[in-house]
This record gives sequence, structure tokens and C-alpha cells, in this order.
Amino acid sequence: MGLLLGILLFAWFLNSLFYLPFIRLLYAWKFQRLHQKTRDAFNKRTPIFDKFHKHKAGTPVGGGLLVLVTTTILFPISILLMRYFWVPITAVYPMRSEIKILLFTFLSFGVLGLLDDVKKTFFWVKSGFFGLRLRHKLFLEILLAAVVSFWLVYELKIDIFYVPFFGVFRMGWWYIPFATLVIIAFANAFNITDGLDGLASGVLMIALVAFWFISASILDTPLSLFIALWLGGLIAFLYFNVYPARIFLGDVGALSFGATLAVVGLILGKAPVLVVIGAIFVLEVMSSLFQLLTKKFFNRKLFAAAPIHLWLQYKGWSEPKIVMRFWILSIVFAIFGLWIAFLTKTPVP
Repeated sequence: MGLLLGILLFAWFLNSLFYLPFIRLLYAWKFQRLHQKTRDAFNKRTPIFDKFHKHKAGTPVGGGLLVLVTTTILFPISILLMRYFWVPITAVYPMRSEIKILLFTFLSFGVLGLLDDVKKTFFWVKSGFFGLRLRHKLFLEILLAAVVSFWLVYELKIDIFYVPFFGVFRMGWWYIPFATLVIIAFANAFNITDGLDGLASGVLMIALVAFWFISASILDTPLSLFIALWLGGLIAFLYFNVYPARIFLGDVGALSFGATLAVVGLILGKAPVLVVIGAIFVLEVMSSLFQLLTKKFFNRKLFAAAPIHLWLQYKGWSEPKIVMRFWILSIVFAIFGLWIAFLTKTPVP
């Protein structure tokens, strides 16, 4: 664990050195949201969101790209160095397959998010919609998530669903659509949560620390190493993302981080615990989903604004107050999830 803590600090230090030049580079590339005018899933304007966030126009986006690049480069290098210096490496699964799945999820959803960021930043006025069309984006997400889910079953032999206190249910090939749904849900949940300065990144940091403890407890070195590197980069980003943010994560980070968080939970065999530890993400996406459904089928709003963090802003809560209280709730949910995970001793597939 001492080595992993050192690696985390190194990743934090390296990313911290790069972030100021990276922010200046994004300004030079004009990778900014100069028009804070958004649309919902039905391509309708969102005036409440625009009201509370219009002052953020001009802040550079794409902050997740640096974490994506540094983590992807440092991960295989760290594995090779550990082997070269005869550092013991233990893995629950075939190590190459586990590394492939983690990096593929991290990079593929990141590339999809980057494409969406570029579309939003440079071409949204001409194209008539904000970012990729929902159906195109969802199709690509399903395709990528299905590939990852297939590898989870075929290469890692994960096909069980463990319900704490009740036991193991073997799902066989039905695990593929289940895992696909979980990955897509968390990718979009993270994207929806990433609406306030420091909110999504802070909640993710807390969730990753919880899963880091779990991965270390089962001696899964590749996964523990990946989380350590990811955490180091995330903390460096969060320093510049807290209120008032100097840089935003962008879809390049949001889709990648949300999907990879889901995969981490699935690899650890902790799908129910993932819902508990990531409860803030679940709450955010469910509030948005219910809002969309009531507008679609009943032609009325369930909330004055959605997701729930925007509703709290509408009710008069300040942005830092919402973020800090959501972080506190995340810590409670993370502790609760860890308690369930260690109390029930979920078997690794």
C-alpha cells in the first residue's frame, strides 16, 4: 500500500505541473464554451440552467483530457517498472485482459466525449443542435459498453450478480446486457452530475478511494495501481475545478470517468455496492430521468428544474453549499458501501 500511495502522490505532482500550461493551451485553442445556451434531450432550451451558469461562459473545457492522457501513459509504464524491479504483482484475473478492459473503457468513452466537446465548442451553432444528437451518442455508448461487457464475461469470466445478505445469482450471458446498462447509466449519470464546480469530480474522488480500499483488500495490483494513478490526476484537476472553476472536465472526462467507475465496480463484483457508493450519481440521473418522463408523457414537470443540484440552486442554495453537502453525503454513502462490501465478503467471480 505504501508503494501505491507514493504512486498516487507522483501522479498528483506530475498532473499539477502540467495543468497551468494545459489551461493556457486550451485558451490558446479557444476550447471554451463561449455561449452558455444548452438544450435538453428533446432539443429544447433550458433557461433555468442558463440563468445560473451564464457567468461561466468562456471557461475552458476538456480538463479531463490531461488526466486521461497521463493515466493512460503512466499505467503500463508503472506495470513494466514494477516487473523490472521485481515488485510483487498479484492479480485476480488475467492481467492483460484486465488492463485492456480498463484502458479501452477509459480511452474509448473519452474519445467519444472529446468528439462531443469539439462539436459543442466549435460547430453547435451551424449544426442546429448542442453536441452529438442523443440517438447517435447513445448508439455509440451502447456499442462501446457492449464490447466491454463481452470482454468481462468472455475473458474475465464475470457473470455473477451478488446481492448482499442474499447470495450469488449466476446470470450467464445475460450479464452482458446487464453490464452494458450499468456502464451506460453511470457514464450519463456522471455527465449529468458534472454541472457545478467541483461536484462530479469530488464525488468521484470519494468513490474511488472506497473502491481503492476494496481492490487493495483482494490484492488486485493492476486495478489498485490504475485507481491510484487516476486519483492522483483527479485531485490535481479538482484543485483547479473547485468554485470558482478555472477549467471544466468536459464530456471527454465525464463520459470516460463515469463509464470506468462502473467497470471498476463490475470487475470487483460489486454492482450493488457501486449503486451505494455512487448514490449521488444515481440520485442525479434518476431526477433527470423522472423529469424527462413526466415532460414526455404527462406534459408537465416533476421538478421546477432538474437534475436535483439545479433544483437546489433554483430553491436558493449557493453553488459551494450544494457541492460541499453532496461531498459529505458521498462520504457517508462510501462508508456505508464499504461496510456492506466488507461485512458480506462478496466473492470475486
